Amino acid sequence: MMSRRTRIAQGPPGHVGLGAETEDIAMRPLRYSINVTLDGCCHHDAGLPPDEESMAYWTAEMARADSLILGRVTYQMMESAWRRPDDGCWATWIADWQLPFAEAIDQAEKIVVSRTLTAVDWNARLLEGDVGQEIQRLKEEPGGSLWVGGVTLPTTLAALGLIDEYEFVVQPVLAGHGPTLLSGLLDRIPLECTHRREFRSGAVAMRFRPRHSCPPAGG
Repeated sequence: MMSRRTRIAQGPPGHVGLGAETEDIAMRPLRYSINVTLDGCCHHDAGLPPDEESMAYWTAEMARADSLILGRVTYQMMESAWRRPDDGCWATWIADWQLPFAEAIDQAEKIVVSRTLTAVDWNARLLEGDVGQEIQRLKEEPGGSLWVGGVTLPTTLAALGLIDEYEFVVQPVLAGHGPTLLSGLLDRIPLECTHRREFRSGAVAMRFRPRHSCPPAGG
């Protein structure tokens, strides 16, 4: 994939600035995927319960990524649910139609962003250093696509312009509470829809990419 690169300007320690200089280079795309209700809630229990169709969809989407990028909360939540036990036997609550997803996420390479964890071991490694600069460096490395999940970390990466594709599975539910999708994002990010799929449950999967050149609102 050819992607327009924005150089990260040098600045004082802990600062990430976006410079104006760009160049066309082959980069690994970064995709953000999440379930979200009609009123914007992205809590993992707020939507419809998973079914065979949705789990098959997420299993296929997992296969599109070379590496998963997770914050501490999402990493620990996923590990508690989907890490294969030491005896090799999956928990009895995991149905047969959930096993392909369990296998996929258990085996996936994971990159964890955390200020508090000192070690991770579920096919994982910690990302050290400034998160913006390190994610930019990952995108410039050889390899396939990157995937980020969760709530807080994607907001940071979206604000830095590092996300190339947004994938939302919109649930036909009103949650009435948060956390809210990309809450705290300061600048508007215009998007264009590139894919849409309806599920039998009424959920709708949509993929978007940022519009890098968009007329101002009202224009």
